Amino acid sequence: MANDPEEKQPPVPPAAEKPAAKTPSATPPAQAAGETPVKPAAPASPPAAAGPPKPAAPPKEAPPKPEPLDNELVKRYRARFGEAIREATLDRKQAILVVAREHLVEIAQYSSDDEQFNFLTDLTAVDWPKREKRFDVVLNLYSFPKNERLRLKVHAAEGEPVPSVAGVWASADWLEREAFDMFGIGFEGHPGLKRILLPDEWQGHPLRKDYDILTQDTAWVRENLGIESGQ
Repeated sequence: MANDPEEKQPPVPPAAEKPAAKTPSATPPAQAAGETPVKPAAPASPPAAAGPPKPAAPPKEAPPKPEPLDNELVKRYRARFGEAIREATLDRKQAILVVAREHLVEIAQYSSDDEQFNFLTDLTAVDWPKREKRFDVVLNLYSFPKNERLRLKVHAAEGEPVPSVAGVWASADWLEREAFDMFGIGFEGHPGLKRILLPDEWQGHPLRKDYDILTQDTAWVRENLGIESGQ
């Protein structure tokens, strides 16, 4: 019997789908049993860009040198005390008078009463161990009425006492004790000159330039603290 064209043909099975292509995985293949996993190498960081060279530091300027001073203040002091005013200079707008050690008290009294430098802001010292007059004793004065500053300075040799000005300015009491403690400078006429920062039994004066600060007073530390100095 002839085939009928309208006769339904059996359905054609769909084509088998192709498996999707595998995308490469970042995960490394599994390691064999017992092997240490290998970590992937970290990507190399790009080299840091070289910055511009640092500019050279500007050269330091030398500090200004003191200049001779002969203003009205200095003229009044010289008219009153003559050769006892050894030197007068101006250093960075600060008037400085170097005065004779033996005339310090009367110059201090005049400074307080007549020139109205009624506040001793500081009294300290500077050690020049190679100089005959080893110490500079420095008094910094301030005038409240005039809003003005003045520095008095005296030179003293090793063992040479400096007249105390505690009777002129009360603040000199503790300041002179500190200079005695740190430098070993004696202040003649002080009401109670003794150490103020270190123990009374301490040996030496730490702000002298020949004092070995690394050694300290090992005997005092051993005797009073029961330990060896840690320096």
